[in-house]
Amino acid sequence: MESIIELQNVFFSTQNEEIVRGVSYQFANGKTTALVGPSGGGKSTVLKLAAGLLVPTGGTVAFRGRDMTDMNRGQNLEFRRESAMVFQDSALWANQSLYQNLELPLRIHFPHMSKSDRENRMQEVLTEVGYKKNLLIRPSQLSMGEQKLIAFARAMLCDPHILFLDEWTESLDDHAANHLVDIVKNRKNRQDTIIFVSHDFRIIRNLADYMVMILGGQISMVLTGAEISSDSGLVRHIEKGIEAYEI
Repeated sequence: MESIIELQNVFFSTQNEEIVRGVSYQFANGKTTALVGPSGGGKSTVLKLAAGLLVPTGGTVAFRGRDMTDMNRGQNLEFRRESAMVFQDSALWANQSLYQNLELPLRIHFPHMSKSDRENRMQEVLTEVGYKKNLLIRPSQLSMGEQKLIAFARAMLCDPHILFLDEWTESLDDHAANHLVDIVKNRKNRQDTIIFVSHDFRIIRNLADYMVMILGGQISMVLTGAEISSDSGLVRHIEKGIEAYEI
């Protein structure tokens, strides 16, 4: 299986803590991978490393065989245009309107796109995700769930083929969450590469081709989607193991 992003003996530390310890993994091109594990176990950090948003303190992260730290500005911009991240906390610009938050990626990646074309694209994506409110307000005027819808819409604007999703259904009601899962499933069906973090095993069963468990900053287990779907007892064992680890 061809890999698109590869972590090679990756470490990541802050001043006070080693968060990721010697992780090596090849994310398969066109496949969906779920990162699971207890809170604080390192899965979101691994996701951000794979997305090139954090620079490893040891080891390398490669995109299509090229060390991300060696990419020039043009190569990095191409990777950013091809990929998108939805952060757990939405990461919207607090001092910008929703309109400005959404417009920015189009202005960066499609500088010659007209204002009307940008607005048409924004409206198309907002309709897809189900957001209908005013865009001239700031993120603080939205609920956490509404902020997540805007963050998801922003990620979809440039039609990326690589998605990094960190608890992207968190804070949403069941209807909105299921709708976003369906959108991601459509992306999976067109063979986009999707790497996501979730605690929800219903979503994992629905989407994942592979599940990677991260405990204590290391990979402890890798399962295929078939193994997850065929063995509900194994999933319960994994869930109990995560809960025990968090205690």
